[in-house]
Amino acid sequence: METALTKVKSEEYGGELIQLVSFNLEKEEYGINVLMVREIIRMLNITRVPNTPHYVEGVINLRGKVIPIINLRKKFDLMDSDYDKRTRIMVMEVVGELMGFIVDEVSEVIRISEKEIQPPPPVVSSGIEQECMAGVINQAERLLVLLDLEKMFSADERRLFSNVA
Repeated sequence: METALTKVKSEEYGGELIQLVSFNLEKEEYGINVLMVREIIRMLNITRVPNTPHYVEGVINLRGKVIPIINLRKKFDLMDSDYDKRTRIMVMEVVGELMGFIVDEVSEVIRISEKEIQPPPPVVSSGIEQECMAGVINQAERLLVLLDLEKMFSADERRLFSNVA
């Protein structure tokens, strides 16, 4: 079974590499396993669904498949912000279900050495639940929070999302 981090053998880099898609929320940079990302799309019209948690924006129809859309700013208790031309929906597979995550901007696909990942700090102040942090990567002037989306939602939340879609 694959872990939350995808390992890539590469002689060029001399060992195990991890490929991540980096994205921004507020002024912070986050990373997610590249294999979880199905596609990255521009903002679409989102249909609201009643009686859902505050961070669920609604659903979209993506080529005939209805998928729930999660606002990561709201999920992480960050200040709300208007969508702009850089706002994207990252469509990802989380525990076998397709879900869309609204992010401020998608930056790039990066390769890092597994050795660069440090464990998450014991106290997290940005509102991100500790369980969904897979680690922190410190590269020169860049600090990237590595997320494990499979640990972000409880079993009850995942059931709700599958019922919404």
